[in-house]
Amino acid sequence: MGGADLELLNRFQRDFPLTAYPFRVIAECLGWSENEVLAALRRLKEEGKVSRVGAVFAARRLGVSTLAALAVPPERLEAAAGLVNQYPEVNHNYQREHQFNLWFVLTAATASRLQAVLAEIREQTGLPLLDLPLLEEFHIDLGFDLRDGGRTTPLTPSPSSPRGEGAAEIHLDEVDQRLLAALQPGLPLVSRPYHALAQSLGLSEQTVLERLQQGLQQGIVKRLGVIVRHRELGYRANAMVVWDIPDGEVSAVGRMLAAESGVNLCYRRPRRLPDWPYNLFCMMHGRQREQVLERIEQLRVERSLAAYPCNVLFSTRCFRQRGAYYLPLTIPHPPTPDASPLSIHGEGGRGGEVTGIELTQRFSTVGSAA
Repeated sequence: MGGADLELLNRFQRDFPLTAYPFRVIAECLGWSENEVLAALRRLKEEGKVSRVGAVFAARRLGVSTLAALAVPPERLEAAAGLVNQYPEVNHNYQREHQFNLWFVLTAATASRLQAVLAEIREQTGLPLLDLPLLEEFHIDLGFDLRDGGRTTPLTPSPSSPRGEGAAEIHLDEVDQRLLAALQPGLPLVSRPYHALAQSLGLSEQTVLERLQQGLQQGIVKRLGVIVRHRELGYRANAMVVWDIPDGEVSAVGRMLAAESGVNLCYRRPRRLPDWPYNLFCMMHGRQREQVLERIEQLRVERSLAAYPCNVLFSTRCFRQRGAYYLPLTIPHPPTPDASPLSIHGEGGRGGEVTGIELTQRFSTVGSAA
């Protein structure tokens, strides 16, 4: 990847401009033209290196989520992954090196829906399933420095209980719900993305900008920017490092590891004895497996962690990676005939750019052929 692409992706993973012409602002920062920025992002999205330009939501402010795992016989892995991927609640689905070899993240608006999906997967597969909800977060999704695999922003404290202990209750009205639902697949890659989003929802551009700013201030939106795919950018050594830390020490150890370079995510989840004895999780990414293993060993020695049981689960295959959907995707108001192109997202968040008129023509053609 060229240096210009690297600068674009590295600088705008967060703090995406909340203004009528955000790509023009980015262009001015980079010394590019607006058309060059849009063309680069469309190309990177087509190549799979960018998932979307949009929001990362705070799971425990907007809905519920869990990390789940199945112990799948190798000959059934493809079928099990396909079954799991049938559920729109699943946004990440990876094969990892462990007896529990299929790991996936589910998000939903309510705990009852989340548990219903888990029950269906457990019943349909007939396989052992781990349900590992988040208990305490130390560092989640603050950006990824593509120059060295470190953080792009300083560590900031995260709330330590579901929905944030002491945080004000969040009430989303009908406009908020429609806006956040429409934002889940990402912003359209057009000159005025907020205007295009507003048109599709029957809102004003100013309303969309104000509501998104409010979402950031309330912590519903953790960050707004370019969401990259690490594997497609060369960071193919993706390790989930798990530790068995005494309950009285796990919070302190988690905060310590969260501040270390190379640790991209860090959080506490429950043990599920006797099958799963680990309660502290770290995600670490690197270009080579040996590089990640070396950094893990360095942390074990320098941070006096060698006495604690530890396991490293590298991912070997990605079955799904996209943004989380907490709210059902609603059908927006139809765009006006001269609407700007909107992005049509496929399974992995990729897709071409078509106008509303072109989309209607495509479906009409398909219907006629059928």
